[in-house]
Amino acid sequence: MPRESKARRRERAVEMCRRMDERYPEAECALHYGTPFELVIAVLLSAQTTDAAVNKVTPELFDRWPNPAEMAAANQADVAEVIRSIGFWRTKSAHCVECAQKIMADYAGEVPRTMDELKTLPGVGRKTANIVLNNAFGIVEGIAVDTHVFRIATRMGLTRADTPLKAEQDLLDVIPRELWGPVNHQLVLFGREVCDARRPLCGECPLADICPSAGKPPESTRRKAAARRG
Repeated sequence: MPRESKARRRERAVEMCRRMDERYPEAECALHYGTPFELVIAVLLSAQTTDAAVNKVTPELFDRWPNPAEMAAANQADVAEVIRSIGFWRTKSAHCVECAQKIMADYAGEVPRTMDELKTLPGVGRKTANIVLNNAFGIVEGIAVDTHVFRIATRMGLTRADTPLKAEQDLLDVIPRELWGPVNHQLVLFGREVCDARRPLCGECPLADICPSAGKPPESTRRKAAARRG
C-alpha cells in the first residue's frame, strides 16, 4: 500500500483541529493549580495517573508546601505520605522535592520559561514542559503528547511513530503552528469521551468520516488476535 502524502495528512489534521475547536472551544487543563510552580508539580504527578487522582492530593500538598522554597525544604517522606494514593508516589515525591530544590538553586525560586530550562528539572520531560509553557506562560513551542493524543494521532493516521516524542514531531509537521495551542486539551477530552482506548465510539465520532481507523478493532484487540493466530 503506497505511503500517504504529507499533503493529505496535513489536510486531515487541519480538519481534525477545526472539528475539535467546534466541539471544545474552551478546552483547558483539567489539573487544578494556581501558580506555575503548582502546575509543574501537578503535571509531574499526573504521569501514568489520572488528573482526577492528582486533583485529590494536590490541595493538601499545596497547602503544606505552596512554593518552591517550602517544597525544597520538605521531608520527602512527608510528601510521599500526602501523595501515596497515586501511582509511583515514591519516585514522584522525590521529584517534587528535587524539582523545587533545582528551581531554588538554579532559577532564583522562579519556574523557568524555556523548554531547555524546564527539562533540567527532575521529573520534567518535554510533555510536561509543553503543558507548563502553554498554560502558565502562554508560550507554545510544541504539542504535549500524552496517551490520549498519541492514541488519537495514531488512529487518525497522522503518525506511525512508536514513541510520544517521535509522534510529536510528526504532528508538528502536519498541524500548522497557529493550531498547536489547544490540541492537547481538546484531544484529551475527546479521548475520554469518544476515542476510548478499548471501546472507541466510532458510531458517534465526529471524525469517523476522515479517520482511517473508524470501525476497526482497537490496536490492543488486533494484537491479541494476531497473537492467537500465532
